[in-house]
Amino acid sequence: MVSRHLFYSRKHSWPPDEYVSRATLQLLDFDGAAPPQQAWRRRLNSHANRLKEFNVTFREAIKMMRLGVRLWSYVREEASHGRKAPIDPFTRESCKPSASQGVPLGGMGSGSISRGFRGEFRHWQIIPSLCEGSPIMANQFSIFISRDGGNKKFSSVLAPGQHEELEKLGDHGMSSWDWNLSGQHSTYHALFPRAWTIYDGEPDPELKISCRQISPFIPHNYRESSLPTSVFVYTLVNTGKERAKVSLLFTWANSIGGTSHQSGEHSNEPFIGEDGVSGVLLHHKQDNPPVTFAIAACETQNVNVTVLPCFGLLEDAHVTAEDMWGTMAHDGNFDRENFNAGPSKPSSSGDTLCAAVSASTWVEPYGRCSVAFALAWSSPKVKFQKGCTYYRENFISFMLHRRRYTQFYGTSERSALELVHDALMNYKWWEEEIEKWQSPILKDEKLPEWYKFTLFNELYFLVAGGTVWTGTASSDDEKLASISFSDNELTPANQERSNNCVSLHDDREHVGRFLYLEGIEYIMWCTYDVHFYASFALLDLFPKIELSIQRDFAKAMNAYNIHDTSRWKDLNPKFVLQVYRDFAAIGDMSFGTDVWPAVRAAMEYMDQFDRDGDGLIENDGFPDQTYDAWTVHGISAYCGCLWLAALQAASTMAHRLGDHAFAERCRRRFLKAKPVFESKLWNGSYFNYDSGTSSNSKSIQADQLAGQWYTASSSLPPLFEESRIRSALQKIFEFNVMKVNGGRMGAVNGMYPNGRVDESCMQSREIWTGVTYGVAATMVLSGMEHQAFATAEGVFISGWSEEGFGYWFQTPEAWTVDGHFRSLIYMRPLAIWAMQWALSPPKAILDAPKINMMERISASPFTPKGQNESGLRNFAPPSNRCFGTSVFNCEC
Repeated sequence: MVSRHLFYSRKHSWPPDEYVSRATLQLLDFDGAAPPQQAWRRRLNSHANRLKEFNVTFREAIKMMRLGVRLWSYVREEASHGRKAPIDPFTRESCKPSASQGVPLGGMGSGSISRGFRGEFRHWQIIPSLCEGSPIMANQFSIFISRDGGNKKFSSVLAPGQHEELEKLGDHGMSSWDWNLSGQHSTYHALFPRAWTIYDGEPDPELKISCRQISPFIPHNYRESSLPTSVFVYTLVNTGKERAKVSLLFTWANSIGGTSHQSGEHSNEPFIGEDGVSGVLLHHKQDNPPVTFAIAACETQNVNVTVLPCFGLLEDAHVTAEDMWGTMAHDGNFDRENFNAGPSKPSSSGDTLCAAVSASTWVEPYGRCSVAFALAWSSPKVKFQKGCTYYRENFISFMLHRRRYTQFYGTSERSALELVHDALMNYKWWEEEIEKWQSPILKDEKLPEWYKFTLFNELYFLVAGGTVWTGTASSDDEKLASISFSDNELTPANQERSNNCVSLHDDREHVGRFLYLEGIEYIMWCTYDVHFYASFALLDLFPKIELSIQRDFAKAMNAYNIHDTSRWKDLNPKFVLQVYRDFAAIGDMSFGTDVWPAVRAAMEYMDQFDRDGDGLIENDGFPDQTYDAWTVHGISAYCGCLWLAALQAASTMAHRLGDHAFAERCRRRFLKAKPVFESKLWNGSYFNYDSGTSSNSKSIQADQLAGQWYTASSSLPPLFEESRIRSALQKIFEFNVMKVNGGRMGAVNGMYPNGRVDESCMQSREIWTGVTYGVAATMVLSGMEHQAFATAEGVFISGWSEEGFGYWFQTPEAWTVDGHFRSLIYMRPLAIWAMQWALSPPKAILDAPKINMMERISASPFTPKGQNESGLRNFAPPSNRCFGTSVFNCEC
């Protein structure tokens, strides 16, 4: 825990009154309409600048030639089968990335839609591994206001400057809408999973408007957090002397992004549900499992809801976008008879079928009123691009998975109606639970303001990071084909860096299976070397999901086919360290028993990499770890430190599970390896990059204490003398952090001891956001809070602040010192939750015995051969197989 007030460079991220006046906030301070002070902010008229994409230098391109040829061949092979390669650096997306992102919609794992800070709906990921970045311009909220008997009228789309996008995309009738909002007096406030847009007198100078966006992301709630729905609550405050009629309009295209709305055969259907919830269902047909959207509003005594089930964007549409807008501008509502229209005819190819829901109310002089809308989408079955192929016992099983929310709502396309109903009935409870979770952190005066909102907002990735959360597939979804296959010669190391890799285990926690992408540009699921950094968020907030992922990896095969990761040196130690951390934090003995055979196998597999018998593993002169473009020779600080930590964790876990012989084996090896590691790499102030003789062997690597980070996070004794740990961290702070733009960018991966950035390869000169957070967490655990927050603040300044590069809600894997990014919307920055873990560790970690088990463990003379004291049978896997025979590979 942090025991004193932290020093940091900025007390407030921006002046309190710069964005919204206190008077306006006081008027909106009821029913949750006012945003919290600790929210990220952006003015709506801010320019969404284009982001600068990363390019390799000529020298780097020459060095990476072999990898480039291998990637090019793989991309072409996948394209020949009509598939997109998981990594394709040769194809640029048509939608250029910009600084326009905001809080995404919905819960986890049921597909996602992002909403930009200016109000546009973009980054559609309804179909696994398919991301459509461009906004759908018909999807908008709009407002119509009438005063003084209709003599004063205001109307506008509630998003600024969108007419510029319309010129690029073609008119489609939407240019007739009133795009009157300048955004000068409107601001966006984000604190995931909620966002607020405050319209301070726009478009009506006497009307204050708050739009509150709420999604059901609730830690430890495995039901609500899986729901594909969001609520938008509009709070209206009339500061004028005249009564105002206000009509809010929600329009939506029958589309899942890109040009899917033009494919035809789509239909819309109005509905009147229970408790005043009324709206339109939009049935979207496609080759993949179909999707049904629902847009709805809640009718109350003061709010009248009407719908227009269908309007089109073409001039020959029965009702055009211009007609729809004209009706709202004139009447402020649609005909009630529209609810009786029934399902529409399927759309023709090239048409865009849209729907509208209007909610109208009167707001008295100096009065207040709230209007609630909801959006939901039902896409119950998951079909991956390659289909789903499971290998088990010489059979292949092709399966369509059901998303987790279907366990509560079924697979009917009409479940979208139930979802919007329940969202509108439950959103206030959702908010209460969200506030209970966030309030202790937000009220902690020891923490910097920027840290509080960045901590929560980085969780956007668990929704927008291509997550898939499935329940148990039924027999109706399974089709077995009697196709035999030959066993691949797999190794335990192959398991870790996985692309679409899942296993069949008992879902004893009943949370289903959870997958999340490495990044939207690197389409690989649960990539384990990156999960090592990101997993603190899941362990802290959804621990059952984290244990499920670890159980899956304990039995899974590798599906990564760009590198041969069986020779990587960091993967198995990372598996052991994560398993022990989870085991120590949760104290689930059944989990420990389940995964222990895999832990032993992972450790035993690493024996082959200790070629000189000194107890340490050696790297093989190529990039054989997560820094997969940064060559390592001999003993390395990164992999060697991970190995020492894994030996300590495996020994301690073995002791707790009763496998005393293995505990003693790991203890002896640790005691042998540690002095070798220090003698070969310690130079008096930090650990050298590696023990080789290359030009960068003495580089200062930011991530050199990754093993110590996990050791301290798991309440294990420190790997080295505390003076050496603090010395290395101070060196990293002074060189890798403060010598790069004055500490305003994070920690560069490699720095020469002369103060120059290590530019020996692409990755050595990059700043990795997730690694920066991990280094900061290590600093917190070592009592260096000032350096920790100054280090992490660099990520905020470059990524989230107004003077930064515009990476909010799309934090990349890396950026360079000149601000060029690589791989937006990336998993690793979730490591900021490792900082929170260090600041507020769970009770099990705090209460762990502070005894050095490495000095106490000894073999028990009563342990029968082949069996430990708990009755666990010692596990010896075949040398060329993964963890046992009940394994399979998912090529999705």
